[in-house]
Amino acid sequence: MMKHKALSALIAVAMLGGGVSTVYAQDGSWYLAPRVGVNFSDSNRDTDSSLYTGLGIGWWVSPNFAVDAEIAHNDADFQNDSFRAGHEWESVSLGVTGRWFFGDQGSAWRPYVLGGLGAVRHAAYSGTVQHDGWDPMATVGGGIQYNFNERVALRGELAARYDHDNNSLRGQFPGAGDYNHYVDGIVSVGLTIGFGGAAAAEPEPAAAPPPPPPPPEAATEEPAATPVVIDLRGVNFKFDRPRSNEKDITPSLQEPTADSIAILDQAVDVLSRNPNVRVELDGHTDSIGSDEYNQKLSERRAQIVYDYLTSHGVNASQISGVKGFGESNPIDTNDTKEGRARNRRTELAVDGQ
Repeated sequence: MMKHKALSALIAVAMLGGGVSTVYAQDGSWYLAPRVGVNFSDSNRDTDSSLYTGLGIGWWVSPNFAVDAEIAHNDADFQNDSFRAGHEWESVSLGVTGRWFFGDQGSAWRPYVLGGLGAVRHAAYSGTVQHDGWDPMATVGGGIQYNFNERVALRGELAARYDHDNNSLRGQFPGAGDYNHYVDGIVSVGLTIGFGGAAAAEPEPAAAPPPPPPPPEAATEEPAATPVVIDLRGVNFKFDRPRSNEKDITPSLQEPTADSIAILDQAVDVLSRNPNVRVELDGHTDSIGSDEYNQKLSERRAQIVYDYLTSHGVNASQISGVKGFGESNPIDTNDTKEGRARNRRTELAVDGQ
């Protein structure tokens, strides 16, 4: 019966994975982590395998490292002891687990390794409650995470839990006190449901269109050249965007999208009315991630803005280069969420200005 209930719970958890589509940035964000599975008891416990459930809350310390605090529970029956009524061996654990993820944050599949510390409380029932109490535990293992979208992911995990049990067996059976080191196996699947995230940077106001050139002071004098100023610093990007398969700029820009698009449209207007102006498109990132990844990400940011400008009427000959500078040219600190959000940007460098 326990195995049928566990299988139903696993199916229900897996079906929940496609239900939420709200986007968030994992850098510095929180998530809930319910999970369900099977606890395979150490053979020295003389208990059956049992349904394992847990509920945690986690935080992305970095794109590759997350920390979860979790409470978990399982009730087991003694082996070959059918006259008892079930739920005879109760275990409740509290722990903190760190998980290191491999691969880029935008990957659909991400394997990981884990390690954790905590405490577990056992209570053995045989008509009356026998010895119980809290004991230290340690957990190691690994798993794989599948990202349905940027908010919801499914985890499959295999772990070994070391339990230094000085309470539940003492006095329960003759000689049982000799066995106080147990290793249980835990197989589980679960969801991570994210909320929160890095604060969005307020878009800077777009530069006003340049004024018309003044009339010549004399017929023999050339009109003074008016500097062309095009500021794209209000066009900020979401963390880890755009990805390599994204061609449309709209979902890649930092919210509010309408303000960012308005800035780009002003740049289209300025360049269209000044066909002799040549500009260079420069992309930038914050400091989260490897140098190689940030370099490619900055190049994608510059390229996606280039595609937008040229598809809306700017002559490609006006753009002399599309370059990425990675994290090398920040305009704010990378030590705060707000500063990192401002550093995820593109800029137009006007040739000769």
